Amino acid sequence: MPSQPLPSLRRRHLSALLMAALAARAVPAQPAAGAWPQRTVKLLVGFPGGSTPDMAARVLAEGLARVWGRAVIVDNRPGAAGNLAAAAVAQARDEHTLGVVINGNLTTARLLNPRLPFDPAHDFTLISLLATSPLVLVAPAGLPGGAAYFAAARQAAGQWNFGSVGIGSVGHLGMELMQGRAGFSATHVPYNGNPAVLTALVAGQVQGALVPPGLAMPLVRAGRLRAIGLTGRRSVLAPEVPPLAEAGVRMDELEVWTALVGPAGLTAAAQLRLAQDVPAVLRAPAARQRLFDAGWQLQATSAEALRLRVQAEGRLLGAIVASRGIRAE
Repeated sequence: MPSQPLPSLRRRHLSALLMAALAARAVPAQPAAGAWPQRTVKLLVGFPGGSTPDMAARVLAEGLARVWGRAVIVDNRPGAAGNLAAAAVAQARDEHTLGVVINGNLTTARLLNPRLPFDPAHDFTLISLLATSPLVLVAPAGLPGGAAYFAAARQAAGQWNFGSVGIGSVGHLGMELMQGRAGFSATHVPYNGNPAVLTALVAGQVQGALVPPGLAMPLVRAGRLRAIGLTGRRSVLAPEVPPLAEAGVRMDELEVWTALVGPAGLTAAAQLRLAQDVPAVLRAPAARQRLFDAGWQLQATSAEALRLRVQAEGRLLGAIVASRGIRAE
């Protein structure tokens, strides 16, 4: 039996449904009221482009931009060991401004300089640890390795120097901690960056420094420096280097790390979305590999785990700052 034409009312109804479906496909979905993010997110980094915190921030930014379908911009504001950018995050009144910070910004910055315009204990919302790295104790190639290195340091009776990237840096405070545990004394010489520290080591101007493996190991493998040991446990970043504990000096707690924070009072919607998406983005194989290539080990954690780490390290390094009267004003 031949089909009958549809009544005009029904035809108009179907036409309206078809037009609505086509419109829905043509227009991107908009975030629901109260959803986060509503617009571009900015990641402030207190170090220049190409630095290890910057590289971690860019891996994170690119992954989050893909997940959210919104721009995530890395804004480099170097200066004062990352504290300029950290202060800008603490003072932000915008829930779309976040910061990628390092250990000292959250643990010892205020102890080293009480005049800083932010209080790490109250002015940030902790979001997640992002990545960590041990430090490798390196020395001029002519010095002995293992436990013999520390015996030589004790015999030097205060005549040795050690280098770091600046007063109050993790490398500086770590060497102060090591002196107490290994029973030797050396003079601190601050430099403007790890490349200058490594140059001084090769030249024999300093007898030790704690340096990220990604920077030190090429010189160690070339025979120009000697690796004495790693802080923490064995690491894929320098698999041939034993922990310092095997030379009789335990430095298990000391690492460099980078973390994601927001201003105090960051909304619950933002915290929930970040807690869900940051670990997922960083655990993707390509992101993990890029972090490794930049000298980082992936270590995405909960906000609570980051809080506990900040507290523990603040106690450890804060005691060194207080006992040695160290100031970085």
